[in-house]
Amino acid sequence: MDCSQDTILGQWAAICARIQEEQHDRFAVRWLSKIVPDKIENNRVNLLVPSPCIHELVKQNYADQILSLWQEQNAEIGGLDLQLAVTPRPTAHPVRTQKTMPTVTLAVEPEENKAIPSLLDPAHTFDTFVVGPSNQFACAAARKIAEDDSITFNPLYIHGGVGLGKTHLMHAIAWRMKELFPDKSVLYLSSEQFFHQFIRAMRPDKTNRFESTANFRDLFRSVDVLMIDDIQFICGKKATQEEFFHTFNTLIACGKKIVLSADSLPQDLQGIEDRLKTRIAQGLIVDIHPASYELRLGILTEKAASLSMSIPSNVLDFLACNITSNVRELEGALNRIVAHAELMGSPINLETTRSVLKDILNIREKAVHITDIQQAVCAHYDLTLLDLKSTRRERRIARPRQLAMYLAKTLTPYSLPDIGAQFDRDHTTIMHAVKTIEGLLPRDAQLAADAAILTRRLKEG
Repeated sequence: MDCSQDTILGQWAAICARIQEEQHDRFAVRWLSKIVPDKIENNRVNLLVPSPCIHELVKQNYADQILSLWQEQNAEIGGLDLQLAVTPRPTAHPVRTQKTMPTVTLAVEPEENKAIPSLLDPAHTFDTFVVGPSNQFACAAARKIAEDDSITFNPLYIHGGVGLGKTHLMHAIAWRMKELFPDKSVLYLSSEQFFHQFIRAMRPDKTNRFESTANFRDLFRSVDVLMIDDIQFICGKKATQEEFFHTFNTLIACGKKIVLSADSLPQDLQGIEDRLKTRIAQGLIVDIHPASYELRLGILTEKAASLSMSIPSNVLDFLACNITSNVRELEGALNRIVAHAELMGSPINLETTRSVLKDILNIREKAVHITDIQQAVCAHYDLTLLDLKSTRRERRIARPRQLAMYLAKTLTPYSLPDIGAQFDRDHTTIMHAVKTIEGLLPRDAQLAADAAILTRRLKEG
C-alpha cells in the first residue's frame, strides 16, 4: 500500500485534531506536533519522534488511540511504529532538527488492548476521596489548587506515610484541573520517572547530549502544572536535583503551579540540598495522618458501595478495627474478602472474614497481646498494673490508661468488649479512650512520640 507524503500528512493532521477534540488536552497536541509522519510501509505507519521523553509519554498515553484513529481513515493499516528520529522530514508541524540517533521502536498491534494507558487512575478523584480529620486540611488545599485558577500558595507539598492517600489526592487534582481548565497542561509523574527521563535525556549517546537535554527541559518547563509524587526518591541524586531545582525555579517564576508529595517534612528529607528544601518550604505544607476508626469505616463503606456488593456492617467494623496500618492495606483486605466470596461462592460474614485474613490476623495476635501492652505502658510511665486498672482519674494515670486501651485496639484483633474485660471496663469506655487518643495524637507531640515508641517496642518484641 503506497501513500503520498501529502496524504500521510493530511491523515496525521486529522488524527491530531481528533485527539485534541476528544480529550481537550492542549499538552497532547504539543507532544504530537513534534512528531513527523514518515511513511506507510507494509501496512504499518512509521512516525518519527524527536526525543526519548516524548517517545515515552506518547507510547504510554496515545499510541493505541493513534492506531485506532488511523485505521478509521485507512482500514488496511495493521500497526504503528514510533521511532526516535534519524533525520527530519517536511511536515506541517515543525520539528527540531536532530542528529543521528539510535533507533528505538514501539510496535502497537491491532489485536492489543485498545484502552489508552494513562498515568492517572480514573478511580482517584475528589468524589472518591473520603475526608476525615486526618486528611481534611490536605484535601481542602488540594481542592483549592485544583479549582482556583489563581495562585495563592506555590508549591503545594503533601506529606504522610505510605498508603494514606497522597497519590489519590495528586490524581484528584489532575483530574479536576482537566475538567475545569482543559486548556491547561498538567504533567503528573513519580520522582523515579522524572529521574529516568532525565538520565535518558542526558545520555542517549555521546553526540546528542545537548539536544536531548534541551528537549527534556522544553517538556518539563513548558507545562502549566507539574506534579511529582514521592519526591524523596531523588534524595542523593545530585544531577537530578540540580535539574529539578532549575525546573522548579523556572515554573515558579513563570507563575506555573507545582504539587509535590513525600513521606516526610521537607526539612527531614535526607540527601536533599538545603536550597531545594528552602524553596519547597516557601509554599504550603500539609500532612495526612493515619486514618481514625471512623475514617477507616467510611473508606470501607465507600469502597463496598463501589463494588456493588452487600457486605455486613459487622464485617466492615471488624476490618476498620483490625486493619489500621494504612488505607491501601485496608482496601486490599476488603478486595481479598470480596474476591474469595466471588470465586468460592461463600458468604461474607465474620467467620469467613477471619478465615480469609487469618495470616494477617494471626501475625498480629502472635506479635502483640493486651498484657504485653499493659506491661509496656506501665514500664514506660512508671506505673503499676493496679494503677492502670484502677478508677483513679489523675492525668498521670488516666492518660497512659487511655493510651494502653488505644494501643490494644490498634495493635490487636480483639473486640472492644474483650479489651474492656482486660481493663475492668465496658466497651463504651474503651471506645471513648480510643477516640480521645486519636483526637490528641495530631496535636500532642509528646503523646505521639510515646505512642510511636511503645508501638515500635511492642512490634519488635
